[in-house]
Amino acid sequence: MEGTQGRGPGSALLKTKDFSFDLPPDLVAQEPPETRGQSRLMVVDPRQNTWQHRTMADLAEFVDPGTLMVFNDTRVRKARVFGETQHGGHVEVLFLRPLPDGRWECLVSRAKKLKWGQRLQLPGGVSATVESPEGNVRTLSFSPEVTDGWLEAHGHLPLPPYIKRPDSDADAQRYQTVYAREPGSAAAPTAGLHFTDALLENLRTRGVELSFVTLEVGLGTFLPVRADDVKDHKMHTERYHLSESTVSQLNRAQRESRPILAVGTTSLRTLESAWTPEGFAAGWGATDIFITPGYQFRAVDQLFTNFHTPESTLLMLVCAFAGQEFLLSCYRAAVEERYKFFSYGDAMLLRNRSTT
Repeated sequence: MEGTQGRGPGSALLKTKDFSFDLPPDLVAQEPPETRGQSRLMVVDPRQNTWQHRTMADLAEFVDPGTLMVFNDTRVRKARVFGETQHGGHVEVLFLRPLPDGRWECLVSRAKKLKWGQRLQLPGGVSATVESPEGNVRTLSFSPEVTDGWLEAHGHLPLPPYIKRPDSDADAQRYQTVYAREPGSAAAPTAGLHFTDALLENLRTRGVELSFVTLEVGLGTFLPVRADDVKDHKMHTERYHLSESTVSQLNRAQRESRPILAVGTTSLRTLESAWTPEGFAAGWGATDIFITPGYQFRAVDQLFTNFHTPESTLLMLVCAFAGQEFLLSCYRAAVEERYKFFSYGDAMLLRNRSTT
């Protein structure tokens, strides 16, 4: 299953600046809520051009029985490692994706100064050799090979750069979802951070069906858009997986015309990439889908998500889902009401504008 760019027919006219909004710096959440599951929730209905200010405690009230909620169960690696160049300079390595031969694709600071063959010294006696000639994403080989155990011992959770503090012991728990499974991501699927075991059980009790997919979050999700024209931005590929049981749930929900609610943009991108006219198919796939206004959604009817950064691919996706002008008006209302933004911020529940 290969994903493709998901731009709509109008995307050639879109400028990155069209997805900007004013955000006071103090509304960027630097810490998670004191207790998981106590964030604010904006409930949005694009069909009526309305929104409500609620809390996560109210979520189940707005999810109809029979809805299939789909969560991304990926686990965040301690993927950020600090080391030194062979000349004694500081370097930061973000481990993105292991390759079959033991090498890794990594995002490396000071990448422009690194030459092919240059060595980096990392903690625990591991050395890395640069094996790709240019770009911030480099292929590195390691001696000895990097393992998940080594990353757990020497790595740090890769908090996003807008969180202006080092990672803490608390982040080891709060920057993971309660249902996270196999490690594979360089960032959290942050919409899922709002859910507690009690809330999940409450949803089940109310007749909501829960399902899980895996998308390994990498550059495709969090790389900034640097092009002026949206059509010039290239999405990086991310791997995803759907189990047989999840596919059975998804296909049955669509046959029965029950709503599918994606928890997070990564779950939505996975479902839109895995959908075919014959139904969903199980197994591993890869996606570089880039969803912008004009895209026709085929798999997902509702979306639960955080508030996203200006001019990001994630904001463009949500604008495609709810309508660009209306969605940005919701964001302005969130700023006025002093919602918290980004990874540790508040949440939004919305329907697709075209849902009947």
